[in-house]
Amino acid sequence: MAGLLESVNAQQVKESLPQLRPGDSVRVHAKVVEGGRERIQVFEGVVMRLRKGGAQANFTVRRVTHGVGVERTFLLNSPRVEKVEVLRHGQVRRARLYYLRGRTGKAARIKEKRID
Repeated sequence: MAGLLESVNAQQVKESLPQLRPGDSVRVHAKVVEGGRERIQVFEGVVMRLRKGGAQANFTVRRVTHGVGVERTFLLNSPRVEKVEVLRHGQVRRARLYYLRGRTGKAARIKEKRID
């Protein structure tokens, strides 16, 4: 039974996803259904957390719009997630960036990781 579950989960995992880490600035292209129409909505922000787990892997992205913080969780392998672009890699020392919720302005910035 376990082998059957693993094979089904392996079929669901997308191959063309970039390497994500907490602190990365990303642009997520997600399909949104409004009425009978479907369109692509772009959500741009910082990856706050990444939960691995094969087909059930998900990540949370945070952005601040008009002074209001908005967090959205996406399933990494969902057919609703069209594409994930990594804009910059952030240098952080934690796996969960919940401390960003209490910060605004310059204090909420994340340094860019140096690539040597």
